[in-house]
Amino acid sequence: METFEVFGCFTRQFRPKRDVLPEDIKRVFENYTKNGIMDLKNLQDFLKNIQEQSDEDANTIFEKSKHHNLLHPKGLHLMKFLFNDDLNHPLSAILDDMKSPISHYYVYTSHNTYLTGNQFTSDSSVRPIIRALKNGVRGIELDLWPNSTYTDVRVCHGRTLTSSVKLRRCLKVIKEFAFSSSDYPVIITFEDHLKYGSLRAKVAIMVKQTFGDMLVQPKKDYELTELPLPAALKRKIIISTKPPNESSDSETSAPQKSGTLFDCFQSKDDSDENSKHQENEMEGEVPEYKDLIAIHAVKHKGDVQDSLNVKSNTVKRLSMSEQELLEASKEHGPQIVRVTQRNILRVYPKGTRVDSSNYNPYDGWNHGAQMVAFNMQGYAKNLWLMQGLFRANNGCGYVKKPKFLCEGDPAFRPTEVKKILKVNIYMGEGWHLEFHHAHFDYCSPPDFYAKVGIAGYEGDKSQRMYKTKTLRDDWWPNWDEVFEFPIRVPELALLRIEVKDTDTTKKNEFGGQTCLPVSELRSGIRCVPLYNKKGEKYKFIKLLMRFEFIVPIS
Repeated sequence: METFEVFGCFTRQFRPKRDVLPEDIKRVFENYTKNGIMDLKNLQDFLKNIQEQSDEDANTIFEKSKHHNLLHPKGLHLMKFLFNDDLNHPLSAILDDMKSPISHYYVYTSHNTYLTGNQFTSDSSVRPIIRALKNGVRGIELDLWPNSTYTDVRVCHGRTLTSSVKLRRCLKVIKEFAFSSSDYPVIITFEDHLKYGSLRAKVAIMVKQTFGDMLVQPKKDYELTELPLPAALKRKIIISTKPPNESSDSETSAPQKSGTLFDCFQSKDDSDENSKHQENEMEGEVPEYKDLIAIHAVKHKGDVQDSLNVKSNTVKRLSMSEQELLEASKEHGPQIVRVTQRNILRVYPKGTRVDSSNYNPYDGWNHGAQMVAFNMQGYAKNLWLMQGLFRANNGCGYVKKPKFLCEGDPAFRPTEVKKILKVNIYMGEGWHLEFHHAHFDYCSPPDFYAKVGIAGYEGDKSQRMYKTKTLRDDWWPNWDEVFEFPIRVPELALLRIEVKDTDTTKKNEFGGQTCLPVSELRSGIRCVPLYNKKGEKYKFIKLLMRFEFIVPIS
């Protein structure tokens, strides 16, 4: 019994309902267990008939279950196994061979990676860079600015009140943590605001000294004619920026002023001295800096048609803001797709997103944009979608684009339903271990409901999230409801799941979320761990769900 105090005057008691099971799970108990315990033969039959797995998988699970405290003297405890997301995880662990050009992959990319919070007043630090790399991010952005005396290079969001961090520190942590979660290449994009040859020469020295043989360096005065394969660049660092004579534009939409924010605090004497220094240092290209650039970048400005007219004998990285992309896609959608079949398109948040919020990543993905750069400091639905897509391909930070976005007619739009995803949300557990017993309601256990829907390519996106019934006063909700979703582009489809607590006096409270790549969902009854608003996995909160794929009759 669970006791709640009401207004300090009397108590209410609630009996836990954890023993109530969905009908499908009851049948598994009856057909594949003896009093809830599976021997090896039971497990083999269950995996073959329900989970579409092999006898070899059964042997592996039995062996690993010893380390998860799941074994009973007579065999494997069914419910403990089903709710174990290590042994009964929802996603396949298949890894692409990574032998297509980088332009054929979406790349997990961050925007202003060094910022700890908002885009205007937060601190710059190496901590967010470390966190991003540990989470599998492969695209790191560093904004390069001169310090107040024009003698060193700092990383900061220029023309704002953000603090700065030394470039050398950023490079060192990238080297240390670059391959902590994935062996595939890290692309560092420099937003270069230096303008002075001596500072760019310093950058070249720092980069070469820090990364050494890890650095991908093209031949002198050589421009790529085809992008390399991720498989050929394991544990390598790629530098991408505009060549020195083109590196004067910023992605920020802040008012354009000369110099950096540091200049605002200089004395007149310092300012005069720096003006003379600038005149002496404003020189042309710095060869050693230009030699760092493996992928040359160009920034969209002026006429869209001109920006999309990339030479066929070279490859580039084109940058566009989210609103520039949306505007361009209205009339030039196929041209954008054509460009992204061979070149890289990086999309970044508009400058007014001071709160580090994010745009809809499908605005970029649907047009083949590889580097959809996100503010990893913001927490909301769009970031959950980003995190969901990059759970695919074993979380390596590169996800293969749909074939029609890699080659062929750039105007092609898929309309045929390839499969129907049938989803059964059975039940959930773990909230009573993750939260205080009065977290959701002071007077009673929570009233949970689940929402499920599809995010994806144009025709696949659910018009709304479908909602289960609300189960009153229950820490162990047993919904047992089925939903079906037609899917046209599985490679871009994400199954969105949220759990909330109904509250009649205020906004419904968040109880967990996840986004799962449909192309890698495993058939059968699976354990689905939930995540908090930041995208961090809860230790105990999990759902039990079933996934089935139905091939439509043509």
